[in-house]
Amino acid sequence: MHKQAMQNTPSLGSKITDLDQKQYDRWVKQFSPPSTWLKNCLMAFLFGGGICAFGQLLFVLYEGVGLAEKEARMAVSITLIFIAALLTALKVFDNIAKVAGAGTIVPITGFANSIVSPAMEYKSEGFVMGLGAKMFIIAGPVLVYGITASVVYGMVLYIIRLFL
Repeated sequence: MHKQAMQNTPSLGSKITDLDQKQYDRWVKQFSPPSTWLKNCLMAFLFGGGICAFGQLLFVLYEGVGLAEKEARMAVSITLIFIAALLTALKVFDNIAKVAGAGTIVPITGFANSIVSPAMEYKSEGFVMGLGAKMFIIAGPVLVYGITASVVYGMVLYIIRLFL
């Protein structure tokens, strides 16, 4: 009896196929949240720009304490990576990203987050198999191809300089 009742009950899939396009569109609008693309773009612009402005402020401060330009730029990168990694470990970065959206993917902070995030997720598995093994699960391919491309580029540049 129970099998017969289930066979006679239409499934959700059959209900959807029975709908015409207008009914489907109304159904999608009813259950989909409204798009806030303008707000998302504005927040990404403000937060991404804020991160870049903060980086510039750090650069000026590092030059102000006597670092040369090259060392000041390196110190800014290290500081931004450290702050993003720390905020990710403290579970603050994700909350900021919910508001900022794509603005937190400014390359250096987004990259730091992509390394620390999986490591924090698997920390319960231990330092070696959890933190160590999972740290580069997302960023690993980027590193492999980035390093490979830089080695190839360096070799080409070296060969060109040999002949010039």
